[in-house]
Amino acid sequence: MDTKIIQIKPWNDEDAEQLAFLFNNIKIWNNMRDYIVHPYTIEDSTHFIQSQHAILPTQNFAIILNNQVVGGIGINLKSDIYRMNVELAYWIGEPYWGMGIASEAVNQMVEYVFNSFAINRIVAEVFDYNKPSMRVLEKNGFYLESVSRKGILKNDYLLDNFVWVNQKIY
Repeated sequence: MDTKIIQIKPWNDEDAEQLAFLFNNIKIWNNMRDYIVHPYTIEDSTHFIQSQHAILPTQNFAIILNNQVVGGIGINLKSDIYRMNVELAYWIGEPYWGMGIASEAVNQMVEYVFNSFAINRIVAEVFDYNKPSMRVLEKNGFYLESVSRKGILKNDYLLDNFVWVNQKIY
């Protein structure tokens, strides 16, 4: 039996080449915000990783399968009246799709976030065509809070944006 060891760990400089290799994929970029550059180069990955070293507690992690980078997961802390929220984002390299890696990584990240940050909500936004990502969130205790009908513009198409939430109840 093949045992999969899935972990999240802080990015390190040695991850830059694998990050660029996996993340420079139009299928991944099509599910990301437009501020993410495409094509995504080793220089982009090196700059990103180096920018993460000073951020504590860690907010962005490599997703590791059997000691190899296979994706990324992270949060954006919200501010002002939204300061009890973080936004979650994650991706898996295409060769590793459908293996349950995202579900386990999200599970680990949810536990880490609720234990490490003074927040009560983790929010994840998913484009309408990304049903596998919605299933990952549902498996991890997220509920569909709202749908912003034709609320986003990606690749010149108006798309529905599904807002998923995992919430601590006090």
